[in-house]
Amino acid sequence: MLFWIISVAMALVVASLLIGALRAARLHDVTAANSDIAVYKDQLTEVERDLARGILTEAEAEAVRIEVSRRLLEADNRSSDREFDQTGQSGPGIAIVALVVVVGGITTYAWLGAPGYGDMPMQARLAALEVARADRPAQVAAEAEVVDQLPKPEAPDPAFLTLMAQLRSAVAERPDDIQGLTFLAQYEARIGRFAQAREAQEQIVAVKGNSATVVDRLTLIDIMVFAAGGYVSPEAEAVLRDILRQAPENGAARYYLGLVEAQAGRADRAFPIWARLLEDSPPNAPWVPVVRAEILAVAFAAGVTNYKLPVISGLPALRPEDIEAADEMTPQERAEMIQGMVGRLADRLAIEGGPPEDWARLISTLGVLGDTQRARAIAAEASSVFAGNAAALELIARASAQAGIAQ
Repeated sequence: MLFWIISVAMALVVASLLIGALRAARLHDVTAANSDIAVYKDQLTEVERDLARGILTEAEAEAVRIEVSRRLLEADNRSSDREFDQTGQSGPGIAIVALVVVVGGITTYAWLGAPGYGDMPMQARLAALEVARADRPAQVAAEAEVVDQLPKPEAPDPAFLTLMAQLRSAVAERPDDIQGLTFLAQYEARIGRFAQAREAQEQIVAVKGNSATVVDRLTLIDIMVFAAGGYVSPEAEAVLRDILRQAPENGAARYYLGLVEAQAGRADRAFPIWARLLEDSPPNAPWVPVVRAEILAVAFAAGVTNYKLPVISGLPALRPEDIEAADEMTPQERAEMIQGMVGRLADRLAIEGGPPEDWARLISTLGVLGDTQRARAIAAEASSVFAGNAAALELIARASAQAGIAQ
């Protein structure tokens, strides 16, 4: 109630100031007209004196009297009109001004504001966002919500389904079998059972324990986010934090970290993460197009109005509709976005090369997503690139085994 009392009082003060300004202008006009009348009367008196002294002839005096009298009548009429306007119309004018200011202000607030809600300072808003973040859907709930919206693979051959049943039984009997789990994650994803592929990859990371590599964990995050339609769940964030402790400058992990903050409503945190990532990343890094499509909206939400995308030679500028489309992605479109990231990583490695960790991650992810033919070709290329580098070849071999393509 106090808010409305203060608001109405402020509206009345503004209305009073406007009314005072209008009345002052009218009084000024009336005073000027009265001044003219006094001047013209003095001029008539002066004409009579000049005629008595013989300065003017009777004909000249008469001409001056006529002209001054005409002006005197005009000034008198002007003064009368202003006085009538001020006394006869000031009441309705004041009412109209007060009505427009008070009613217009309240109506505008009711339309644009939030009547009935108390003040919500920044600290309270941030606290509410953290509460919502803690209560956001878990991985399993998110997967169940979008399972019908994910890309559907072709129906598998019945014989393949029989083999899958046998594989599931074998893994259930030997839950520590890394090779069996790797095949299971790969083939579950191939037939569109992404939640089951995620469970198999989680088991791989759990069995390896401290020996699980960044590639193992990034592959898990890729599957988790894909299975949840582009959403980063609390469980996926926990895996992400493990990666960042081990490899704080990993580009893919930094992309997902910014996505976590953006989805939690913390654009103030997401923007600096992504802005620095764009500055540090090569133009053809798989996450660059995605970040460029979304960072302007994140910058605006963070209150950064003067941010400009880093200029990349040969890269077309983003259109506003591209930015809006990124905000309105369906789960299927976000899943396809992840596939696009994998494709761009493959293109970069084919054109410019990269560290063995990137090759291993690509091989492992392609295997889990069911693209074994492509994974096998990339593994062969990586083995040729790193011929003579025992450590790199060992990493490629592990990734190949994880993808189910080891010779």
